[in-house]
Amino acid sequence: MATLRIASLVPSLTELLVELGLRECLVARTGFCIHPAAALRDVPKVGGTKDVNLDTLRRLAPTHVLVNVDENRLDTVNAIRAWSEAPQLVVTHPRDPDDNLALVAQMVERFGAHAGVIDRAAALTQALQRELALTRADARPARRVLYLIWRDPWMTVARDTYIARMLARVGWRTLPDVPGGDAGAARYPVVHGDEPWLASVEQVLLSSEPYRFDARHFGAARALCPGAQVRLVDGELLSWYGARAVAGLRYLREIAGVPGR
Repeated sequence: MATLRIASLVPSLTELLVELGLRECLVARTGFCIHPAAALRDVPKVGGTKDVNLDTLRRLAPTHVLVNVDENRLDTVNAIRAWSEAPQLVVTHPRDPDDNLALVAQMVERFGAHAGVIDRAAALTQALQRELALTRADARPARRVLYLIWRDPWMTVARDTYIARMLARVGWRTLPDVPGGDAGAARYPVVHGDEPWLASVEQVLLSSEPYRFDARHFGAARALCPGAQVRLVDGELLSWYGARAVAGLRYLREIAGVPGR
């Protein structure tokens, strides 16, 4: 079997590769691929998820490049495809916590011949299945929430994003009630501040990423939604998929007050 040389251009996927025992095969990551820190310290960086340094990436000669429809640019993917000796592109697009099961299976399909991957994937799949089964809205009343990821301008998430579907598992329904489509800016709508539905928001969730909200932003958030409770939430745990989803689903139950079973 040819030596695997994997470049991951997606933080969640980089963490997943390490979890599956593929750290020794990683030859490139983005500057946002920060977990697990100790394992990634010596893995070369090739820019960000949106501004990949293609010359550096090409010099590292990956056999496989992992990308995501939401997080990477199509022109980046097309540029890699055009290389004379193009690596295999592994395109991912989980849009629901349940999709994590298919994502792990996708990694096994590609890299299952590497020692230990199948066993590690089986253990991770079992953990995901357990947390998914425990994280259900059941008879809980739905709660209208605004999940903010940016300010100046305010930006939130469409109903068909991974984040929104994660929150829906505990009955938190994101506003506005709009779809974002498969890709593009519509998946992360701008909030102008004069939308009538803002008055019905019961809880504003200020994410720790990509914008690092903190307590200093509570006042502005309350002015946006005067009738809402405002709280900080861990954006990594609510938006990273793959291995992080195990802890993410537990965290979601904790902050939503869903009893463990």
